[in-house]
Amino acid sequence: MRIEVVVVKECPNERLAIGRVWQALEAAGLHNVDVVTRVVTDRTEAERIGFTGSPTVLIDGEDLFAEAGRTPGMACRLHRTPEGLDGAPSIGQLHHALATAFHHTV
Repeated sequence: MRIEVVVVKECPNERLAIGRVWQALEAAGLHNVDVVTRVVTDRTEAERIGFTGSPTVLIDGEDLFAEAGRTPGMACRLHRTPEGLDGAPSIGQLHHALATAFHHTV
């Protein structure tokens, strides 16, 4: 399993997203998972990879938090969580996404 946190330069929610990813991995008991940060530098790249805002968490290349109708671009992204809009998916949402992805790879 590979997790990629995709951001724009100086994303204010980069640390929040990365911290929650690590907390969700710990809660799921998943170790030896690659977590990398990727910086999108221009609109062409954003369109090419389908990047719909910073931060985006990809699990094995898939944005499990994608919302229909969002267009690719160089923007900040808010995530719908049980607590309301937030700068990153909640730990619970990430834990669920990791568990789902892990079971598909086993």
